[in-house]
Order: sequence, then structure tokens, then C-alpha cells
Amino acid sequence: MKIARLVCASALMACSALAFAHTHLVKADPADGSTVTVAPPKFVLTFAEPARLTALSLQKDTEPAKKIGPLPTTPAAEISIPAPQMTAGKYVLSWRAVSDDGHVMPGKVTFTVGPSAATTAAPAALTEVSAGIAVIARLQGVALIQSTNALTGH
Repeated sequence: MKIARLVCASALMACSALAFAHTHLVKADPADGSTVTVAPPKFVLTFAEPARLTALSLQKDTEPAKKIGPLPTTPAAEISIPAPQMTAGKYVLSWRAVSDDGHVMPGKVTFTVGPSAATTAAPAALTEVSAGIAVIARLQGVALIQSTNALTGH
């Protein structure tokens, strides 16, 4: 019975070690969830261990996804691919890679090309300031007219 338990425990430990051996995406450029003001010239996917990219596609908003290629053929921990021309919008970069141990890993990175939230908020803030200045100018004008009327007796 002890031998059976040891064999089972050893098998479980070996399987769990294999599960942890699979590589995973460590970093992406552009980063997942990011907003970039200028379209990136390339996509960079960084994995924990060397992997070979087998598929890459880019989808803008609700448009159909477009395949990106050619893809590098040799495994690498950091894979850089030239990006196509992009206009403002929300993008999903979908990828599939094969690790050195043969496991297929799919993933996606979502990013937006266009003005950041801080940039788009600035005009609204300026509009509010402009409106406030206009109100102050009107009040000053009314006060000037009333003081002129008071001085002239009207």
C-alpha cells in the first residue's frame, strides 16, 4: 500500500511540474488594456520561455479580424512583429503560440489607438472654464452699466 501511495504521489508531482513548465505571456507591447496616442510600429510579445508564434490576427472594433504575417519561424522568448497601418479605434491582437514542450497557448491583447482619457477631458474642462469666464464678463458688464446709470442718474 505504501508503494502505491509513493507511486501516485510521484506521478502527481511529475504532472504538476509539467503543468508549471508551460510558458505564458509575461508582457505585451502595447500592453493589454492600454491606450496609445500613436499607432505602434510593431507588436512585441514576451513569453516566460521560448515559444513559436503560429497565428496572429488584428481586429479593429467590429470589423473582421485580419491575419498578420509573415511570422517568425524560430522559437524565442521575445517576439517582435511589424504592425500594419492603424487608425484610431479599439483593437484586439489575437495570438497563438506553441511552447518548446509542444503545448498550444492562445491569447489576446486589447488596446486602443487614439487620444487618452486625459487628452479628451481637457477640451471639456476648457469649455467649462470658457463658459465661466463668459459669465463673469457678463456680470462685469451689467455692473458697469448699473454703476454708469447710477452716476448719471438714470
